[in-house]
Amino acid sequence: MKKVSVLVVAIFLGVMLLSASKNEAEKFPTKIDFCGEEAPLHISDVHDRLDRELVVNQYMHGSTILIIKRANRFFPIIEPILAKNNVPDDFKYLAVIESSLTNATSPSGAKGFWQFMPQTAKEKGMEVNDIVDERYHLEKSTQMACEYLIKAKEKFGSWTMAAASYNGGMNGLQKAVDQQMETNYYNLLLTDETFRYVFRILALKEIMQNKSAYGFNLTAEELYQPMQSKKIEIDSSITDLAKFAKTQGINYKELKLFNPWLRDKKLDNPTKKKYVLEIPIKG
Repeated sequence: MKKVSVLVVAIFLGVMLLSASKNEAEKFPTKIDFCGEEAPLHISDVHDRLDRELVVNQYMHGSTILIIKRANRFFPIIEPILAKNNVPDDFKYLAVIESSLTNATSPSGAKGFWQFMPQTAKEKGMEVNDIVDERYHLEKSTQMACEYLIKAKEKFGSWTMAAASYNGGMNGLQKAVDQQMETNYYNLLLTDETFRYVFRILALKEIMQNKSAYGFNLTAEELYQPMQSKKIEIDSSITDLAKFAKTQGINYKELKLFNPWLRDKKLDNPTKKKYVLEIPIKG
């Protein structure tokens, strides 16, 4: 009797494993592209590198769920800026892997959704100091990212290589191209992070575009909704942001949440620079 029970359990587990393997095989995409540039999945290492990132992100449930929730709030801000600059929509997934759509700070000091280093941001005309840090300004940092990516596309000839250079740097990627005599990302041997970089973008794109297939069945009510606000222009100093917030019918926390680029309790503005503040609309 015990032998029969063990056999039944073994058969059941075998069927479950076969079923799971079949489902995994069905979920792996037959083809995938970045900005219309198809990844050569027939090459074994390309297939395996994408598979790795799909598995990692599919089973990091909490992290991936939060990304999907945030995307509903922040993609509507990022997408029009990409479109205005004729940068492919797929680059919104680059912001996903850079920061998980948060104003993150890296160990090296890169900040914001697009993870700009201080010097790079300043070179691109962004204000970065203890009072104002425009790396946290989603619209401005997205615009700066677009300008970088357009230059990288002109230099390397493909959007895939432009994306890789966002991680590895234009100079670093050019050195690899020169040394290995290859101009195709999928044929280059790069540092581990850059080697994985485009595949991480592809994996998040695949999962976020086919959420149910990967087990992420979120309802519309579970997604974070876009935050409604109005814009006001300021061209003078604000000595106390908490008091200023009250004059706008909001509190200090709300002012800072909607304007994370304000880094102090005041806004010094001796040059009368024009700043645009987002003021939340109640309800």
